[in-house]
Amino acid sequence: MYLILLSIFIPILMGLYLLVRKEYASRGRLLATTCAGLVLTGALAVASFTAAYGSSFTLFYLTKSLPIAFAVDEMSVLFSCLTVIVLLCAGLFSFEYMKHETKEKRYYGFYLIVFGVLNALCFAGNLVTFYLFFEMLTLTSMPLVLHNGSHEAIMASLKYLFFSMCGAYMALFGVFVVSHNSAVLTFSTGGILHAAAGSPSAGLLLAAAFAMLVGFGVKAGMFPLHAWLPTAHPVAPAPASAVLSAVIVKAGILAVVRTVYYIFGADFLRGTWVQTAWLILTLITVFMGSMLAYREPVLKKRLAYSTVSQLSYILFGLAVMGAEAVTGSLLHVLAHGLIKTALFLCAGAIIFTTGRTRVDELRGIGKEMPFTMWCYTIVSLGLIGIPPTGGFVSKWHLAIGSLQSAIPVFRWLGPVILLVSALLTAGYLLPLTIQGFLPGADYDYEHLKKREPSPLMTIPIAVLTILSVLIGLFPAQLTDWLTRLAARIL
Repeated sequence: MYLILLSIFIPILMGLYLLVRKEYASRGRLLATTCAGLVLTGALAVASFTAAYGSSFTLFYLTKSLPIAFAVDEMSVLFSCLTVIVLLCAGLFSFEYMKHETKEKRYYGFYLIVFGVLNALCFAGNLVTFYLFFEMLTLTSMPLVLHNGSHEAIMASLKYLFFSMCGAYMALFGVFVVSHNSAVLTFSTGGILHAAAGSPSAGLLLAAAFAMLVGFGVKAGMFPLHAWLPTAHPVAPAPASAVLSAVIVKAGILAVVRTVYYIFGADFLRGTWVQTAWLILTLITVFMGSMLAYREPVLKKRLAYSTVSQLSYILFGLAVMGAEAVTGSLLHVLAHGLIKTALFLCAGAIIFTTGRTRVDELRGIGKEMPFTMWCYTIVSLGLIGIPPTGGFVSKWHLAIGSLQSAIPVFRWLGPVILLVSALLTAGYLLPLTIQGFLPGADYDYEHLKKREPSPLMTIPIAVLTILSVLIGLFPAQLTDWLTRLAARIL
């Protein structure tokens, strides 16, 4: 159990140490300290879910009935694995990228703190513990958004804070209602509110469930409270954008999973107006995010709108509440995390090397940075859903799961929207590849300069690209594990 606490509090304490101490004598010492913190935290997190799997413990009590507790289950393992991979890859990338940024010590301090808070969310054992660290995640990740201190960054961070707090308070209403109707708030597969299904308080509990879905859905960029995401991502440093888009927004997904499948239970919500409203919101978000990304000329903002859309693929599968669809959602958590991290790091490498930020400025970029652009192209195919990538496997399960469900209209409308979104995804990602590698006869080939970034930037991109393909080439064991997990929580 001490491993869980160490994986949470060591990075938080190391981050606080970086924030309060004086400047380092050299940048190398700062990077060495940060690297040690990242590697140690990653190792402790992995050790936690291998050595402490299936166990739980209470740290202390806020009140007699509100324990701060931690536990390790299969959902913890899934989200913790993604957190470790993304934070380590983006952290290594940032060692080179942050050279041209100021206030590196502050950046790495909050980066380590966010790592610890994310581990706490993964290992939270009850709703109160999860909610406390969910709020803390907003406060500790906000400095990553406002890092450069520009007016645009400050306004984006305030927008992120306002939207996140509004969502958190909506969720808090649900927490109050649930705690009033249940003696315990411990996460339990299948939910803890079975007996309340036919009670007089069932209507209020449904309202609470919807408030929690919308409130926690803010972090996941679900319509109608999605607007913070395309504003915040582009102004943050590229590695911070990668963490925001791949992991921090997944805190909203994890919150929804815990709420639906570990607190209320799928049987409590299946067939209700809550499920219908939730399905409508997810499909609106999928289509809207893809359309806005298709129309967006700034590369990082285009990727941010893409995140809005892709996260609601996951939410749609969760809302279907069928084994196949939930399997696809959980697989897409991992596939999207790897792919979107790689895409933001590719965008960061392009910005770092060329200074260009708009798609229309990147004609011929494939000739200048072929390795980066090949990685970009491969992970883009994964986000579209083309084999042999993990994105294809997850979307296949989502579509099949929707068609297998008995939900009127949505059983066929879902796959249609997902297909249209996939076409739009190809429309906003692949033109950069086409124009990058095939710039046309009028391109100035004589003055072409090869300028790939350093290995500190290319190695994380390569690792993420390879992993995104491997889970598509060899999905059997992972899919079987997620299928068993989906069956248990349903």
